[in-house]
Amino acid sequence: MALFEYFPNYIWNLSVSIAMESGAQLGEIIDMCQPIRDAAANGGDAGTPQFMAQWVAMADKLIALADEDAAAGRDLSASNKLERASLYLITAERMQGHGAPGRKATYAAALHAFERSTELGALNRVRVEIPLADGTMPALYTRPAGAGPHPAVVYCNGLDSCKELLYWSRLPEALAQRGIATLCVDQPGSGEALRLQDLPVDPHSEHWASRAVDWLETRAEVDPARIGMTGISLGGHFAPRAVAYEPRFASGAVWGANHDWAEVQQKRLRREGENPVPHYWAHVMWAFGADDMDDFHAKSAEMRLDGVMERIRVPFLVTHGERDRQIALDYAHRSFDQLTASPRRELKIFTAREGGVEHVGADNMAYGRDYIADWFGATLGGDNRGAAGRRERAA
Repeated sequence: MALFEYFPNYIWNLSVSIAMESGAQLGEIIDMCQPIRDAAANGGDAGTPQFMAQWVAMADKLIALADEDAAAGRDLSASNKLERASLYLITAERMQGHGAPGRKATYAAALHAFERSTELGALNRVRVEIPLADGTMPALYTRPAGAGPHPAVVYCNGLDSCKELLYWSRLPEALAQRGIATLCVDQPGSGEALRLQDLPVDPHSEHWASRAVDWLETRAEVDPARIGMTGISLGGHFAPRAVAYEPRFASGAVWGANHDWAEVQQKRLRREGENPVPHYWAHVMWAFGADDMDDFHAKSAEMRLDGVMERIRVPFLVTHGERDRQIALDYAHRSFDQLTASPRRELKIFTAREGGVEHVGADNMAYGRDYIADWFGATLGGDNRGAAGRRERAA
């Protein structure tokens, strides 16, 4: 399998593919992208205002149509349209440089559409705010059926994702099917934490991940002995570190290994590998609260997992796409090889036979989603068998 390559540059194609995997409609994708195809010819950074204009226009149309549905009592239809509107607005906002005109308003509109979609559709997600030492960590909580106590998984962002995209990856849905709750977090340096609170990346992820565990332990339906941690993209650094330093985690997994992100920055300076977003260096300096490039490299210098993976003493899964153009496959092998204290370790490389070969499965997220959900079902005591298997066990 391969990325949907509509544009002549990787960054724009990545954004479109993520949107498609997150619930976009193909016809709407074509309508948004056709007028701006030539605008992408000069690289990932050029033309991003035109990108936003087209995607915001589609979102505005969907919001107007949703208003008509809601007025007529068609709440579920309205919710579906608002869901896609929020997705298109988040995709448009993510493509802009820090401080770009209209970026703040677009993000606010995305959050509002998402909230309305949740309410009208009675969707299985609740927005919560988890106290941090400085500010809060906004999150989306998804529960499985039944009173519990259930296992739970903390699911964190990468460099440029947000809790809504985590939810749209459908991993929370897959985990709920297996009897596992999910807490999708906008940790410092991502999502609302960055955009609305100016909280920069904390490479020491155990600081905020421990607060997520604290919150889950207050939930009567959660079994505090069965809490796991996973992350996507740069979450391949955050999740292993959190599991290594927070002893309450009972299992861990990464959706894309990110063993030495400090080294990745040196590669990107040499133009080795692809960037995940336009205006890359402006974005990372914003996310890290850095004054300049030297400050950014200083703040990210410790983002290596050598000496960290060896501390993990619970089951741990490393996944990676064999054709990842952003993060080298070698990092997955390094992370796996260093899991020397884990009682159950596994390395899964997604190949062309199945799909999910691009960065975090942007070409096809189904295989990574199912594999990680099955891993937590097996290691946290969920149920991977479905309704028939549960009836058999009950009998």
